[in-house]
Amino acid sequence: MENNTAIEDLSSSSKTTSKNNTIKGTLFALIAGTLWGLSGICAQFLFQQRNLTPEWVVCVRLISSGVILLSIAYIKEKNEIFKVFKSKKHTKDLVLFGILGMFGVQYSYFVAIKYSNAATATVIQYLGPAIILIYQSLKNKSLPSFIELFALILSLLGVFVLVTHMDINSLVISEKALFWAITAAFCLAYYTVKPGNLLNRFSNICVTGWGMLIGGVAFSFIKPIFDISGTFDIYTIAVIIIVIIFGTIIPFSIYVISTKLIGPTKTSLFSTVEPVSSAVFSIFLLNLAFGFMDFLGTAMIIAMVIILSINKKEKSSDCA
Repeated sequence: MENNTAIEDLSSSSKTTSKNNTIKGTLFALIAGTLWGLSGICAQFLFQQRNLTPEWVVCVRLISSGVILLSIAYIKEKNEIFKVFKSKKHTKDLVLFGILGMFGVQYSYFVAIKYSNAATATVIQYLGPAIILIYQSLKNKSLPSFIELFALILSLLGVFVLVTHMDINSLVISEKALFWAITAAFCLAYYTVKPGNLLNRFSNICVTGWGMLIGGVAFSFIKPIFDISGTFDIYTIAVIIIVIIFGTIIPFSIYVISTKLIGPTKTSLFSTVEPVSSAVFSIFLLNLAFGFMDFLGTAMIIAMVIILSINKKEKSSDCA
């Protein structure tokens, strides 16, 4: 009798822990997406109201965040964080990830914001999963499933609605903004796929920290970090700190925790709050006019991400 009671207590405790982890993981994913959305708004403020350059902001963000993340990793892992450089292949992959992935996605995204706005740039960047789908189909020499094809068409229609407002004779955003936003989507796809082998061998925080530091330092040779332009005041400094801490360090850290608590599929689903939060912040903080067509295009692209994420989960279940 006592054994049965003990088993029931353990089962109840396990269910409570599982429920708490689900709630905590969900909240962390939502907060991470919201903070990333806020980061885009902060960048827009720095570019359009303080005349800072995307090059300088990206270098400061990556180098500062990289140093902080690696410091945290060193406290946890000690000299293990340097093991990634013992292999030429891993070193090469890390350098490519840092420059083409980490720096590439940050820079192209920030330039897209400069030429348009954070909400539009964020939404178009979310074409990344569709690009990954096309890449995987070409790599595996297989056609996408009906659901995947539907999601792909939906995302393309979403971009069309977002940038034309259904008027094929004109663009709502500039050609430069569209080019850099789509470039950001390709870089996001590369950023997502490239570090796969590294993440299987080393911790997320270590790979991301080195990627940020390498990307920031590499580009600082082209655009020195001490080559500063723009208007600096207490608001500029405060917003830069927000971008580094609340737009990079905190969301990354809690996103990683979320994937461990509820899995990468659910985490990626809940983090799609990013373009929504970016739009909301743009409306209330920057007085951006966000009309019906903007909301429709945004909804179509977010729907694509959700469909692909759910389809991926179902595929994984079928394989199991």
